[in-house]
Amino acid sequence: MASPSIDASDTDSTPNNVYKDPDDGRQRFLLELEFVQCLANPTYIHYLAQNRYFEDEAFIGYLKYLQYWQRPEYTKFIMYPHCLYFLELLQNPNFRNSMAHPGSKELAHRQQFYFWKNYRNNRLKHILPRTLPEPAPASQASIVAPPALPLAPPTSAPSPALSPMQYSMPPGSGVGKNDMKSSGIDRRKRKKDG
Repeated sequence: MASPSIDASDTDSTPNNVYKDPDDGRQRFLLELEFVQCLANPTYIHYLAQNRYFEDEAFIGYLKYLQYWQRPEYTKFIMYPHCLYFLELLQNPNFRNSMAHPGSKELAHRQQFYFWKNYRNNRLKHILPRTLPEPAPASQASIVAPPALPLAPPTSAPSPALSPMQYSMPPGSGVGKNDMKSSGIDRRKRKKDG
């Protein structure tokens, strides 16, 4: 029996053909971004818990790996910021176990709804400075009128500016904006009468 010939390229510890991603990781980036953003939905997290994904150690490791999305250079791509909050909560085994129950899913969904409903108003209360009410003027004499602007001497008679309605109507059509409004009123009167 002949022994296989050993080539010099087979003995190298580093492979000659290093795998190169054909799209430079774009597909992987998009898939991971999509998955992370799905975590903003408590119903999806409940689905994962019901189907026992959270019992798989490889999946738990994947959730830990995905925490790089919390870095500023990646957060700018996220459209649903609640996904980062839920990704952080999914690192806790108690939260993963509780999301298997429909009541926990409903509670998380309700809390998320109230956050979205009130977030803007609550944030504006803390960000915008409150304006103090202005004191009522003591008399009209204390109010100073702004200075009048000087008028420019007329060089020629300017033509009056046309309204948008006048541009769209042919000249002399006789149909004006007010005529259309009054015709709508007439139609309503006819419907009531008829």
